[in-house]
Amino acid sequence: MSTTVHTTSTSTSTQPSPSGSTSTGREPLPAAGPTTGTAVESERVTETAGAIDVTVVLPCYNEQDHVLAELERITATMDASGYSYELLAIDDASTDSTLEILRQAEPRFPRMRILPFTRNGGSGTARRIGTQYARGRIVVWTDADMSYPNERIPDLVAHLDSDPTLDQVVGARTSEQGSHKLLRVPAKWLIRKFAEYLTNTRIPDLNSGLRAFRREVSLPYLRLLPPGFSCVTTITIAFLHNQHGIYYLPIDYAKRSGRSKFHFVKDAYRYILQVLRMVMYFNPLKVLMPLSLWLIGIGIAKAGYDVIAHPVRLATNTVLIFLTGLIIASLALLADLIVRSRNEP
Repeated sequence: MSTTVHTTSTSTSTQPSPSGSTSTGREPLPAAGPTTGTAVESERVTETAGAIDVTVVLPCYNEQDHVLAELERITATMDASGYSYELLAIDDASTDSTLEILRQAEPRFPRMRILPFTRNGGSGTARRIGTQYARGRIVVWTDADMSYPNERIPDLVAHLDSDPTLDQVVGARTSEQGSHKLLRVPAKWLIRKFAEYLTNTRIPDLNSGLRAFRREVSLPYLRLLPPGFSCVTTITIAFLHNQHGIYYLPIDYAKRSGRSKFHFVKDAYRYILQVLRMVMYFNPLKVLMPLSLWLIGIGIAKAGYDVIAHPVRLATNTVLIFLTGLIIASLALLADLIVRSRNEP
């Protein structure tokens, strides 16, 4: 998404290309500074990427009633944690007073940078760009709606610090407090079970919005992130398919403040589509080959029946079923060859 860039910083910044950025038709800017698609409000912190411990990426869209409380909670927690940190507050072109509140609060929070978008890009876009700009060696994603226990952020970071085999720690919610609960709970369970089947991994929480991961490990996968809510599903599946260790830390989950941006039918469809897309990207045989083998098996069984019931004659649908299975098998093998021949993860 290409939009106008504004920056209030008076310092001159160099422009090396950040790893994992997507092509926008312009020369990309550094991971620690503004980039195409945003308007950067504050650039007071001058450390280079990796020079501090934690970057908290906080997407904000129409959160005027509680964003200040969330800022206070996060900064108080991180100030007491002993970790050096920065807080990237990304205003996703809010239509209320969220950006104005962030600007007014800026003097109170010296570790906060404000990145206002000139057009709404979605939470996935905000998280992707925030991760590219992050200066911390560990990036934390969370929400500004008071639903996640952000006082647990140091716990997630501590697990990464204490175990070098882990590359991501996910806050696994122990309850569901979202809207459309009667429909949402079984739908999310089915999607999660489908993802577990496709990844051969137990996933306690597929789409938790609270997670911490090593920035350097995540960079190759940022280009895969969709603009919407399913970005958290994408980063989970990308890590799993590439054998990165993930730990699920149980957390409480509260009813969100303000109006939910989740649309049940549209976003559930996007979640399913994104799971399929990610598995096709990393392991297409897992999706296509079972269907192919079933069709070929049905075709062979149907051919046996046709020969017995009508000697020397195969029904047209028998031939179509068998040929469809062969075509899908061919596509699966071709897709697998493409996956194995590419250089990037």
